[in-house]
Amino acid sequence: MIPHSRPFIDDEDAREVQRVLLSGQLAQDGEVARFESRMASYVGVRGAVAVSSGSAALHLGLLALGAGPGDEVLVPSYVCPAVLNAVLHAGAAPVVADIEPATFNLSADDARRRITPRTRAVIVPHMFGTPADLDALGSLGVPVVEDLAMSLGSRWRGKRTGGYGSLAVCSFYATKMMATGEGGMVLGGDETLLAEVRDLRAMDEKEQFRVRYNCKMTDLQAALGLSQLRKLAGFIARRREIADLYGDALRGLGLPAPSAPADGEPVWYRYVLTLDGDAGPFIEEMRRRGVECRRPVFKPLHRYLGLSGYETSEEAWRRAVSIPLYPALTAAEIETVVKALRLVLPRHCTERAQDKRPLGQASRAC
Repeated sequence: MIPHSRPFIDDEDAREVQRVLLSGQLAQDGEVARFESRMASYVGVRGAVAVSSGSAALHLGLLALGAGPGDEVLVPSYVCPAVLNAVLHAGAAPVVADIEPATFNLSADDARRRITPRTRAVIVPHMFGTPADLDALGSLGVPVVEDLAMSLGSRWRGKRTGGYGSLAVCSFYATKMMATGEGGMVLGGDETLLAEVRDLRAMDEKEQFRVRYNCKMTDLQAALGLSQLRKLAGFIARRREIADLYGDALRGLGLPAPSAPADGEPVWYRYVLTLDGDAGPFIEEMRRRGVECRRPVFKPLHRYLGLSGYETSEEAWRRAVSIPLYPALTAAEIETVVKALRLVLPRHCTERAQDKRPLGQASRAC
């Protein structure tokens, strides 16, 4: 079975972790500081604060922005529950908005309708590696938290994502763009906000008491992160190569391939197809041919919260499917995926039906 996701770990990564392990300095120290500096330089912002997970990064970032009881935070429905958890951990109220049909990203128009005087921030995940419309979302008049968990290295109007919002957050979970096992980071240009995150991530040796958290990254994780960061450009190039191969296969079937918005350069964290109907039967047929595919979002937030509406998120949840795409895929595995697509996809996605679908209006659908 070709797994849906798989990290790329090589001998260099292992040597770097072993080096730190043998040094005896396992907890947060110099490796973490170096990782923070190099990540800030890569994204193009003033500074960064490494933490224990992407969820912790979101939580502490919201706290630094002052989000708490009585405040609201705008979030897209079509995203994993880590975003919802972070808002609730901060004590704020999540306000769920729908997504754009062409990119699966937060709809600025729908978000604008939901802004109130209590809106403290908007969380903007760049879904599946495709940049959101940062111009439109930045015009909402509330602080933007860019979520780079799926998009590290992507660009909007030629500039790397992560440098547009008040803060940006990363996840370094095992299957993200680069991996430290677990781990995350808050990045930005406002040193006051970064200092607040830095204070909140550790609870010991403080002059004054307040509620803080044990959210530090270890030097072991940071050493792996530094090694992975050196390979990130290659990871992105390989993802784009695989996306091109899949696109050729789709066009060979007479089907349009997913594409990027005109102002965005995606990193292809996921390769997402939108089918004519429910994704379940396609996923099962591909599994029988040795290829694991998944719904790219397990369940949209409006379903967790029992909210109605959100038609575009609902359609995306029902019909979108993610096929394997990651740097560790071998040429033989890619060929297996392509052969399975040629056999299975025409029964679930037709060019004729494409014209009638509300999703995929910018060739995001097959």
